[in-house]
Amino acid sequence: MTFKILILFIGIFQLGWSPLVWASTKPVTNQDSLIIRTNITDNHCLECHGIKGYAIPLGAHGDTPKKTLDVNIDNLRASVHGKLTCLQCHTEIQQLPHRKDSLPPVDCVHCHQQLQQESAELIEEIKRGRAMAGLIPSFTPTPSTVQQFTQDYTHSIHAQPRQDSPQQPNADCQACHGTHYVFPAADSRALSHRLASPEVCGQCHTKALAEYRGSVHGAALNTPWKGESAVCSDCHTAHQISATEGLSARRVITEQCGNCHADALSSYMDSYHGQLAWLGGEKVAKCYDCHEAHDTRKIADPVAKVNPTHLLKTCQECHKNATTSFIQFHPHANTRDFDKYPALWLVAKGMVALVIIVLIFFYSHSLLWFYRSWQTRKINHPHQVPLPANIDPHQHFQRFSWPWRVNHWLLALSVMTLVFTGMTVMYADSFWAIKTVIILGGPENAATIHRIAAVIFLTAILGHLLALFYKLILRRRQGNFAWFGPNSLLPRYQDVTDMIGQYRWFFGKGEPPRFDRWTYWEKFDYWAVYWGALVIGISGLLLWWSEFFGQYLPGWVFNIATVAHGVEAFLAVTTLFVVHFFNNHFRPGKFPLDTVMFVGSWRLEELREERPAEYDRLVTTNQLAQYLVPPPSKLANIISHILGFTLIGIGLFLLVLVVAGLLQQGLV
Repeated sequence: MTFKILILFIGIFQLGWSPLVWASTKPVTNQDSLIIRTNITDNHCLECHGIKGYAIPLGAHGDTPKKTLDVNIDNLRASVHGKLTCLQCHTEIQQLPHRKDSLPPVDCVHCHQQLQQESAELIEEIKRGRAMAGLIPSFTPTPSTVQQFTQDYTHSIHAQPRQDSPQQPNADCQACHGTHYVFPAADSRALSHRLASPEVCGQCHTKALAEYRGSVHGAALNTPWKGESAVCSDCHTAHQISATEGLSARRVITEQCGNCHADALSSYMDSYHGQLAWLGGEKVAKCYDCHEAHDTRKIADPVAKVNPTHLLKTCQECHKNATTSFIQFHPHANTRDFDKYPALWLVAKGMVALVIIVLIFFYSHSLLWFYRSWQTRKINHPHQVPLPANIDPHQHFQRFSWPWRVNHWLLALSVMTLVFTGMTVMYADSFWAIKTVIILGGPENAATIHRIAAVIFLTAILGHLLALFYKLILRRRQGNFAWFGPNSLLPRYQDVTDMIGQYRWFFGKGEPPRFDRWTYWEKFDYWAVYWGALVIGISGLLLWWSEFFGQYLPGWVFNIATVAHGVEAFLAVTTLFVVHFFNNHFRPGKFPLDTVMFVGSWRLEELREERPAEYDRLVTTNQLAQYLVPPPSKLANIISHILGFTLIGIGLFLLVLVVAGLLQQGLV
């Protein structure tokens, strides 16, 4: 009998079992030995789990790896969960002993989602106070930081089901925080401690950990006397972790790089790379494309992707035809460092100075004009030639032919489209840019729309020039064209005289000038389009066909093109949608809309008021009748007003967006 008992104990020992394990896993037959949930205390749990080394085999016998089940009660009490009882987390345990296969994983998420800043007692006290005051006894608790973290986790890639085991998440709370010994993140004992994150994350991401250990970040982590270095949570955050190929992850990682490399992030976001990447562009360089994601190296490191010996190859990953000239592009150039980027600094400061001078001059011009016009609602020209008897005063004066009007429409629509799509990229970090890109179907679609509008804009400009040259040649042959005559849009001395006279009138020192067909401000509008087309067109083509031009031009030209393109576009917006709108629609006598560019004609009275010199000249030379047309129909007037107000509304809306972007991000 004694020998049989000895053999039994030897067999149990070889299987790696203990009586406690055997008791907890065998079918329970003696109901009198059960302890129901209401009577269970932590001491009952510690009778087994308090034994150091307490474990169960994970396989079929005791020689297989074991799962540790012992709990250090002192460490547990020192953790953030130290005041909780065992059953508050292990809610499925209803009796002791319990079966191991009846215990599901602890649901951390459900508990943490219920945590509020106010205690349950305080919430009840507030409700009672409201009831005593005659108010509805309701109160919305304030979410705690833990609750927000938990909410972020539920939307993260870690909380999503595993592909090989859909019933399990990619990573549960215990994988990063541990089970019983959960300490505050600032505590060096915590698994969630910042410096512990590489090893904790590396349990799953082994390849990333191996690369990180050899990187400049990983090496610096082992030399703390050199200062802090980036760890996993610094780049990927702790709970808002999404799939790396997703837009939100790319934005988060880019922002996190800026926490240490603020200047580099600022200059990157000023570049086409940063602007398009922030809007969701997938085929554009992000920080980790050039600097590697985990194997980040110093530029001087011979194996670094950004080392001069590898830089061309790195650029060719996106720009297949890049040459040694192309890599002279400065991905982190800025307009503030003259010593590093003198050409860019000079162009930026020159463009900004141009913007300031132009806006000060024409905004003050508009304000003075508004003030003076408000005082004299209608301009009277007392010495005008009377209307000939054979002229019907109800007829209209043809000011713009249909080709002029079509060209204006093409310019207006293309410019507004260019502003809408282009300023979205320039102010990519503004509150409205991302929503705009979503409406446009993504940054690639926005870029396509922008380029189509650019082609229309340049076609309208070049088409007008060709038509203009043809008419000039034709008129020169007929001998009825003067280069600096009243019908020419070339600047002339009379424009200077008119502008001086206008300013004298602004300050009450004289009568308003008697303008002929073209005024000095109309000529400014006209030639400003060509200036803008030259600067925006050339810089835009350089950026569009960067790989082609990069074979012949140094890369820093594209840095200059980016700045010139954006600043000139800003100037166009702030003059067209302010000064041009005021001159033609908003000044007293014109407000709220001048339909001449839609219907093509003015009332004769309007001609006499706006262009007295032209009116006198045409009447004196008996040419007025050549320009008379029937007044537009009622339907034409309705349509022109609808279209006019729509365009003006769109222009003002775009102006608001651009100003908001300026206030948020600045100009250069």
